[in-house]
Order: sequence, then C-alpha cells, then structure tokens
Amino acid sequence: MKTFRNSILCILPVGICFAQGSAVSGWTSQNPGPTGNALHAVAEIREGGVLRRRDSAQGMVAVGDGGTIVRTAGAGAAWALVSSGTSAGLTSVSFADANTGIAVGGSGTMLRTADAGATWILLPAVTTASLNGVALSGDGTGTAVGASGTILRTSDWGNTWTRQASPIANTLNAVSFPSAKTGTIVGATGTIMRTLDGGATWNAEFSGTSSWLFGVCFANDNVGFAVGDAGVILRTTDGGYNWAQQPNINRGSLYGVSFALSGVGTAVGAAGTILRTADFGATWGQAVSGATGVLYAVSPANTGLLTIVGDSGAILRTADGGFTWQPQSLGSSTSMLSAVFFTDSKNGTVVGYNGTILRTADGGITWSQHLSGTTYWLLGVSFTDANHGVIVGENGLILRTVDGGTTWSPQKSGTVLRLNGVAFNSPTNGIIVGTNGLILRTMDGGATWVSQPSGTTNWLQGVSFADANTGTVVGQGGTILRTKDGGATWTQQATSATAASLNAVFMVNADIATVVGDFVNVIERTTDGGAHWTLQISGVRNTLSGVWFTDANTGIAVGGQGSCSPSISTILRTTDGGATWKPQVTGSTRAMLAVFFIDANTGWAVGEAGTILHTTTGGQPAASLTPTN
Repeated sequence: MKTFRNSILCILPVGICFAQGSAVSGWTSQNPGPTGNALHAVAEIREGGVLRRRDSAQGMVAVGDGGTIVRTAGAGAAWALVSSGTSAGLTSVSFADANTGIAVGGSGTMLRTADAGATWILLPAVTTASLNGVALSGDGTGTAVGASGTILRTSDWGNTWTRQASPIANTLNAVSFPSAKTGTIVGATGTIMRTLDGGATWNAEFSGTSSWLFGVCFANDNVGFAVGDAGVILRTTDGGYNWAQQPNINRGSLYGVSFALSGVGTAVGAAGTILRTADFGATWGQAVSGATGVLYAVSPANTGLLTIVGDSGAILRTADGGFTWQPQSLGSSTSMLSAVFFTDSKNGTVVGYNGTILRTADGGITWSQHLSGTTYWLLGVSFTDANHGVIVGENGLILRTVDGGTTWSPQKSGTVLRLNGVAFNSPTNGIIVGTNGLILRTMDGGATWVSQPSGTTNWLQGVSFADANTGTVVGQGGTILRTKDGGATWTQQATSATAASLNAVFMVNADIATVVGDFVNVIERTTDGGAHWTLQISGVRNTLSGVWFTDANTGIAVGGQGSCSPSISTILRTTDGGATWKPQVTGSTRAMLAVFFIDANTGWAVGEAGTILHTTTGGQPAASLTPTN
C-alpha cells in the first residue's frame, strides 16, 4: 500500500505514520528542532486567502507525522511547536484567510484553527478514510481529498464538511484551486479530476500517465502542473482539460510543486531533490538543497520567499526565488543516536551512528558535534567524573577523554568485536560488554583493558552496577550475568524469565534490578539479587532498548524499534516498581534507544534520526503535575 504527503493550496501528498505526536507531552525535542518528525505540508497565512497575492506572508504553518504542527510568524526565521491535540499523522494544511485554517490527516482527522494556527480544535469525523490533501478558498469554501476516492466539501469556512460524489474510487492525494470555482485533484495511477463549480461536482480528465500523482499547483487560471512517481511532471495550458508530460530530468519521485505568476516554479521530492524552472515549466534545472531525505512540500511562490519541508523535521528557506536554500530547522545531527550520559544537569554526551559525538554544556539547549576520528557506529558512553569518559563501538573501538569530551583518543581493546555497552562502578573500575560473550575490564580508569571470562558466547548488550562490587550484564537468549567482586568474575543466572534478547539493565541496588528487551512484553524485574526474575507487562510489542530508575519504584523504559512492524516512539513510566507501566506522549515518531536521568524529574532520551528528547517533569505533562481541589 502506498502512502502520501500533502501540502497546501498547491497541495502535495503525505505519508501517514501511526504514532503519537503533538498531543500534550512532558517531553520536548532538543534535536532536531523544532521537531524531528517528518513534515509533509506547509501553508502560508495571508489576509484574504488569495492564492497568488504578492504581499508578504503573515506567518506559516507546517504539519507532519504524529500530529506535529509547527508555526512561525512572518517569513519563517523561527519555528515553534504547537499542540495539535492528536497523534494522527497530518498530511496537509490550508488557510482561507489570516486566521482560518484546516489541517487533515490519518483516519479522517480534521483540525481547525481560528487564530492563525496558534490553537487547533478537532472537528467531528465525517469519514474514517485517510485524508491526503485540503484546499480552502477566500470565500469560505474548501475541498479535502483522500483514500478510496474520498472528497469532502465545506462552504462555511471549514466548520462543517459533507461528502461529495466521486467518479473515481482511487486514492486521491492532492487538490488545488486557482480560483474559487475551478479546482483540480490528482491521485493514484494518473488520476486527474476537475471541477468548475467550486467542488460541487467533479469530472475525470485524461492524464496520459499511469504514474501516481502526488502534487498539483496552478501558476494562473490556465497553466498548471502535476508531479509524481519516477520524476513525472505533467503540464496543462488550458486550465486542466489536457495534460502533457514534460521532459524528465529526475527519476526520483516528486511530491510537491509550487508556481508563481511570473512562471518561476519549484518541485521537490526524494533524496533532497529540488527542481526549478523560470519559464512556466518548459525547462527545469536542479538546485542544491543540502538535504538527503525526502522533501515533501513547498510553499506557494508569491514572492522570492519560499519554504520547503521534509523528512526529520527539515525546513529549508530561500529568499532568491529558489536559487539557493538555507536550513531553518535546528539540529547538530540526524544520525541514529545510541547512548547518552550526563555528568550533571548541564554537561552531557550523546553518541551514535557514523562516529557521531554530540556534547552540551547547557543542559541540551544547544548541542555541538565533536570529532571522533572514526565512522564506526558508537554504541555506549560512560563518564567517571566531569573530565574522564569512555565511548565504545564497532570493530573493538574504545575512545577515551580526559578533558570533558573536548578531545577523544583511541585505546587498545585487543579485539575487533563489536562493543555494545560500558559502565563504571568507581573512578578506576569499569566494564565493557560486546559480542560473542566479550567482557573487558579496566582498573585504571580506561587507560588499559583486559578480557574477562563470561561463560557465554551470546552477544552481551547492557551492563549496570549497583555499587563497587555488584553488577549485572544482560544479552541475547535471555542471558543474565552477575558479579559480586567488581567484575573480576561473572556467574550466569539461569533464572531469566525469558529467552528473548535483553538489551539494557538498570540496578537500583544490590537486590533490585530491571531488564528490558526485544518484542512482546519484555520487561523483567528482580527484588532478591537476581535469584528470581518476574516478567512485567509492558503493553507494547516493539523492542525496548533502554531503562532507568530514579528510585526503587519510579522508572522509565524506552524503545520502539520494530522487526516486522514499524518503529513507534515508545516511552513507558512506572511509579510502582513495574507492576504497571504507562505510555507517555513523546511528541516524536522516532524510536528511542537510550535514556538517562540525573534526578527524579530531569532526563533525556535519544534515538533515531538524531532525536534528543528532554523532560523536567519525569515525562509527565505539566498539567498533570498540578494539584486539583
């Protein structure tokens, strides 16, 4: 089944990700900013809602996965998250005037704003079909389109919507109205439909292609463009009656298109593609985007100012009509992040794929990349104090810092096996775990490492210490190892309640520990030093990758990566020692791989696509912490 991304008045298609998002969350995104979720549509807010006004925009709104809505005033220099109240993927957004807008998305979701996108209300459902595109006109009429030929129409500024008869049952992906009466819809297998009565009735037109069409836009009443799979660009010069295919300079799918009255147009798509024309589409050239992910939507081209949105919260802006593009979203990395460690409330280190090392000195308000000297995947990090730390990763890599992470030097590990985790139980004593049952130990703060017998050949994934002597290692096949002498010797505990792969462990004290792992309900806990382990019900099916407890009862587990299922951003919280686990709204659609707390309320979770989430409320929405009478 194909999924889509949509834009605005020149509307494109958007993929629907069934994950939580911009419902009220106790977590905020620190990287990327303002969101790491894919953005699928962007709309300018203009007085009167006229599509091709030459005046400057009064603001912009972009929507995306997980109910994400971001908003900016003016030309888009600064963007901020806005609560949508939904976790449905949002695919398209359009404004009728300076205040009134509609956003649509998965499962028939429709949101309305009457204050230029500052707040949104959920409209009563008219359909359960996913909606992929919406366009509002300045006279209060509007059309939304979606799966199974769904067409909805409003004549009261989006307050109420009714179903329209559709001559086609194909998926409909985008809709554009160059005037209040004349509109065009595009969709699956070359579908094009046209209306001359403001959307009251629709007629199918011949497109000449069987490619899926994802975006449509008109430069004026007569000249319009549709874009789609395999770089297809169609052009009409008679208002949409007839369409001709343009020369193809790009084979990647195109998802969005925008045109100005002057004939300058922009099309965006896969692998950071930006195409530009200055002659009403007679010829196209490629612009440099600096992006590698999919670009889904481009704002209407009324002036030289344009905005593009895409994967991983990408926001690009041009002030010269599309010749050059600058990123507006903030972020130090979009690499997968595997581990996080803070030495205090301000100073932290995150590591990940492709040798990524990120550092903060202000609690994560800003993150900077530091040179690792490698492209290997970095999988674990631990510090003994503010200055001394160790990072481990692929190919037996060990990096050590003695200056707080400013510089990192490789250490001899004596192995080329993958190293998955590291923990210190004193300033000098530390343990690294890895594949094939590998355990390395240092007694000099990480300067040298020696292999220790583990008694297993299973991959070892996580390690935690309760004190200077007592530690636990977990790994594949339900493996649980325990030491009582600081890691000098390890014994296998044959009491694991599961044979699933175990990914992380946290020891509260010598008696109490919690382990998380792969797939259905894999959380287990011991309260007797590992003599017995009890499975706990997580309520989720995807992998859990990290766990942290701030006391014997209060803990956080994170995960979301799937094997046969999509990744779902997952953060669970318990306040009763794991007897019950409750999901938290993360505000992200990305799987989380690791978590770290410095006190009961302040913590960070890291994961896919460079995602760094931060909480100062234990992950609880602020409102839920306020006592009520």
